[in-house]
Amino acid sequence: MSSCITGWGHNKFGINKEQTSENMIADVVQQAINHAEISPKDIDAIFVGTFNNGFQKQDFHGALPAVSQLDLRYVPAMRVENACATGSAAIHTAMNAIEAKRAKTTLVVGVEKMTDTSSEKVGDILLGASYRPEEGDTKGGFTGVFATIANAYFQKYGDKSDILAKIAAKNHANGYFNPLAHMQKNLDFNFCNSISDKNPYVAEPLRRTDCSMVSDGAAALIIQDFDLALSAKRAIAFRARRHVNDILPLSKREKTEFEGARQAWSNALQDAKINLDDLSFVETHDCFTIAELIEYEAMGLTKVGEGYKAIEEGWVHKHGKLPINPSGGLKSKGHPVGATGVSQHVMSAMQLTGEAGDMQIQDANLAGIFNMGGASVANYVSILERIR
Repeated sequence: MSSCITGWGHNKFGINKEQTSENMIADVVQQAINHAEISPKDIDAIFVGTFNNGFQKQDFHGALPAVSQLDLRYVPAMRVENACATGSAAIHTAMNAIEAKRAKTTLVVGVEKMTDTSSEKVGDILLGASYRPEEGDTKGGFTGVFATIANAYFQKYGDKSDILAKIAAKNHANGYFNPLAHMQKNLDFNFCNSISDKNPYVAEPLRRTDCSMVSDGAAALIIQDFDLALSAKRAIAFRARRHVNDILPLSKREKTEFEGARQAWSNALQDAKINLDDLSFVETHDCFTIAELIEYEAMGLTKVGEGYKAIEEGWVHKHGKLPINPSGGLKSKGHPVGATGVSQHVMSAMQLTGEAGDMQIQDANLAGIFNMGGASVANYVSILERIR
């Protein structure tokens, strides 16, 4: 344990017409500094995660926190990008700086402003996280990429559309209690499992309720070295963290198995010296419901092809043996790309400190987090526990 989360900030995800990414960064940075009870002058390094890739003209996001916090003017700052795992990449970069003894107190921000861009353009921008030479013309954009994964999975294991609908309904039920979620609407199984004007196919077999929402949002963390964290009001330690990359083209691997995710989970659990059963809950990357289904298998909750058991037998519900996405996940909370990994860590820290309100998992003491970039290309797993 070298680094600990000692404070955080998080805005409400959704369609934010009033704020730019600069404004959202300013808000969550101030929240995180106040929450950690530190001064901006204590911060040694800043890491800002954003995908952007054309969502907006303003770039150079690493420089934006200092615009509202003048005490950060001379603090080394940089932008980090790793597709949908950008937030976790920024966290790992901050921890690397601490472990290299180049910093003791770091500020990590994840942010994305997506909704000013047309749906068609958003789809094309997100295809930048796929292998364009082979997947760049996929009908339905990035949803189409995951639709090919879903179709391949269905061909091997049977049509699991009803299972995907159960996952969607579970996450919407959880997100209903998350005041920071984009959609606080309890969509039931029947709605999620039906094709309608309000729930059409986006890229068959994936329906609108199988897809995470395009959102604006920001989240921030204060991460400090272990010795400083021991005197903080609260401290959430990284018992383990792992990053495993897989090959980018889907044609070069078994698309129905997230093998990089499996390795990341296996390595992290081994490093933490625990089993999956020891975790209190998991926040996982449900960019699409098919992703969450395959992630059940990748984390070792079920055998390959048997992920359906986890949802059908209630294991992953809020009061099940391993609650998955008590925050509502990306499906309900939204998926502002650069903010997602940071948000997952904020949500988990809230659970571990008992600050999760109506989302709270009783007696939560160990959290698992999985954040991925692309179709399980960049795979990040964190194991968190509270030490203060």
